[in-house]
Amino acid sequence: MNDFNTNNYTIIRKAISTEMTQFIYDYICLRRKIATYMFQKKLISPFNKQFGFWDDPQVLNTYTVYGDTVMETLLLKLKPMMEKQAEQELIEMYSYCRIYKKDDVLDRHKDRMSCEISTTLNLGGDPWPIYLDPTQGKNQSGIKVELNAGDMLIYKGCVLEHWRETFTGNDCAQVFLHYNIKNENSEKNKYDKREFIGVPHAVYENHNIR
Repeated sequence: MNDFNTNNYTIIRKAISTEMTQFIYDYICLRRKIATYMFQKKLISPFNKQFGFWDDPQVLNTYTVYGDTVMETLLLKLKPMMEKQAEQELIEMYSYCRIYKKDDVLDRHKDRMSCEISTTLNLGGDPWPIYLDPTQGKNQSGIKVELNAGDMLIYKGCVLEHWRETFTGNDCAQVFLHYNIKNENSEKNKYDKREFIGVPHAVYENHNIR
């Protein structure tokens, strides 16, 4: 049995190449710049979330994108690696990307059911460790995991509490890729109940997206 199924998490160093990591980091930073400009110039409605949004209550005023086309492509391409670690067939659910800013905090939490098998992939910026508690609340200090650009942490998001302490850097880009173990229930919930991968969050306003 591998580390993932023993500990409910594992770390994959250099899951994607340095060149690919830099490309995606530059891409998401440019996308944030474009979204900021379009909102400030009132070229799009403040309620339009297809370019990203800043009102996620989990980390307010931090640029966030649900279901970005590039990130959804990563969701598909990294699925075989995820299945190898989980030792089970998976169904892709959705991607979620953030560029964290100075003083952000990610409170201790577990994820919703669409995040049964998840990864946080470091795209670049300043380092910001994530903490895990595989002891179901017994280890309040948690296990500190530090990821370099291109590294990813695979974890059972509905099982492990995870969090980040106050960010002291300027920015840190992370993409979260979420999967479910393939079964009858996950088939009904596949693609996070979207028609297919890549359909933007704005189409599903009634979703509780996190």
